[in-house]
Amino acid sequence: MKKSLIAFAMLSAFAGVATAQTSVSIYGIADAGISRFDNGAATNTRVDSGIQSGSRIGFRGSEALGGGLSAIFTLENGFNIDDGSLGQGGRLFGRQAFVGLSSSSFGTVKFGRQYNPIRVAVDSIDPFGLGLAGSASNVFNVYGDRADNTINYSTPNLSGFSGQLAYSLGEVAGNNAVGRHVGLSVGYAAGPISIVLAHHDQNLAAAGLAAGDAQTTMLGGTYDFGLAKLHAAYARNKGANAAGVTNIDRDDALLGLTIPVGASGRILASWIRRSDDIAANRDADQIALGYTHDLSKRTNLYTSYGRTRNEAAASLNGASAAGRDPSIFNVGIRHRF
Repeated sequence: MKKSLIAFAMLSAFAGVATAQTSVSIYGIADAGISRFDNGAATNTRVDSGIQSGSRIGFRGSEALGGGLSAIFTLENGFNIDDGSLGQGGRLFGRQAFVGLSSSSFGTVKFGRQYNPIRVAVDSIDPFGLGLAGSASNVFNVYGDRADNTINYSTPNLSGFSGQLAYSLGEVAGNNAVGRHVGLSVGYAAGPISIVLAHHDQNLAAAGLAAGDAQTTMLGGTYDFGLAKLHAAYARNKGANAAGVTNIDRDDALLGLTIPVGASGRILASWIRRSDDIAANRDADQIALGYTHDLSKRTNLYTSYGRTRNEAAASLNGASAAGRDPSIFNVGIRHRF
């Protein structure tokens, strides 16, 4: 009997150690609301999913390996809460899917489907957080948000400085350059100030063949004055098609504000300007205003309005034709778990 009790106690102790060293959590966002979209010719009112943040369910885990080193993984599924369908083209884990190693001293290396560094950088500057009617991704190029087949290295926080370097393989037989992405960013955040510089270079592909090259360099920052936070960013975009002819030549600029209202509310505002040098009358402006109100730490209500003014040859943000000025209004609820 004593031997059985001793054996049981030892097994319980080992189980406790294993539990302490391994952590797996389930998390997610359920976000839905009503949107009214006017493309300049007709209006459409609908129930939408992921207006402020993409609806998702994810699994995140880590295992302590000793010496400050941990194995990590994330598997994140995106779904449309309005009809229950899968997001990201029907992928099971279309938002993120990666595994890697992390250390507080040397940083983190991850392999799999991940956010592009420039997407993370724009998200950190945009007062709308790449959501709602004022999302900066309506104008700024974030290269599809995520990239497959990615190797990403992130530095640890070094006295406020941090950086990322990502390489995404195109995996086209016979030509490793076709379809590949290279992204990097470096940032500094301390006290009220945050600054980030990011660059992305993508070799475009169509049907497995080279289709040109596109590059974006962005510099942005925020400063929190207490009564309001100021947001500003500038991006330069260049590109050429497969024949080497310039087909992208534009500048994007953002100015925004986040204004706290009491302990639970925030007013969001931004103006984004696109200056397109490819041809005349292709410039556009987006203005947006929003409000979010926290009901708890996990649940908030939101509403936002955005309008795009297109010049005669521009058709940004779903305009029914060049020169039309589309707008969108939405109101909804987001719950994080």
